Amino acid sequence: MIKKFLLERRSWIVLFILLQLLTIFISYLDAAIPFTPLLYIVFLESIIFSLFLVYRYQKETKFFKSLTEWEHDLDLSMIAEAGSPFEKIIENSVIRQTERLRQELAQNQLAVEQEKDELMSWIHEVKTPLSALSLMINDIEDEQLKAKLNFEWLRIHHLLDQQLHQKRIPFMENDLFIDPVDLKTLIFREIKALQSWCMQKGIGFEIDLAVTKVLSDGKWLAFIIRQLLTNAVKYSEKADIYIKSCEHNGQAVLIIQDFGRGIDPKDLPRIFAKGFTSTTVHQDNAATGMGLYLAKNAAKPLLIDIHVDSKPGEGSTFSLTFPKQNDFIHITGM
Repeated sequence: MIKKFLLERRSWIVLFILLQLLTIFISYLDAAIPFTPLLYIVFLESIIFSLFLVYRYQKETKFFKSLTEWEHDLDLSMIAEAGSPFEKIIENSVIRQTERLRQELAQNQLAVEQEKDELMSWIHEVKTPLSALSLMINDIEDEQLKAKLNFEWLRIHHLLDQQLHQKRIPFMENDLFIDPVDLKTLIFREIKALQSWCMQKGIGFEIDLAVTKVLSDGKWLAFIIRQLLTNAVKYSEKADIYIKSCEHNGQAVLIIQDFGRGIDPKDLPRIFAKGFTSTTVHQDNAATGMGLYLAKNAAKPLLIDIHVDSKPGEGSTFSLTFPKQNDFIHITGM
């Protein structure tokens, strides 16, 4: 800031130096003017001018320092009060712009909220004909056609489910209810929902739950497990999926292991990124890149850590590490 201040006031400084040099030069040319006392006066004036610059630096940079330290949010309390008329112009401009941004933000938030409510209402309305369609599919006698229709119905159902939870995730802390969750019941319910798809692909499940109870929100935990199971089934063919739980360092761990196509090592850091599908099978139109992203975001408020190990061609292992009971004091909405 000192360098910028000196650059801003360089015209003053140059003018002062030129005036002092002019005074010395005139004294040098005119013998009637005593040279030594004049040098003393120039020296005193230089000291006074330097002190004046220090004073003006303290006074003039206070406002601009606060502007540079301002985080450019809508809170103007961090900005120092303007002193000079030019600072007042800047201050008024910032206040007007901030007020306009506040109004735009309020309008955008209202529009987003309305859009979210309309979408959630639409999703709930669509679920009614989907339920009716499921009953109609069950009445079909042709087993091959029935399996195909069930698969397509399941895809639509999961896409709607993802959309519904995607809109709820930003506000999920208001919806949390932490309670003991029966892992066995929850996992078997999610497997049953995927039953027709698994039968079509020849996929079975091996389940070994040493830990059957965890503290979590049952609804959101089911959503996370649903995304992991859907991924495991999607990328597996005629193979079993292992689901087991254990306790490690006083924390419950749920492991979901498949033997599908696996994940390329260069893709592992990006699999939880929004919209990321794959670099090895980039033309997979069935992949949305949202399942793992939503699972990761839903796991954060629940303090669940999701870890993945994978090798191409050998499959993937997803581990969910649940927090200790005392960690739940940090969860709001409990």
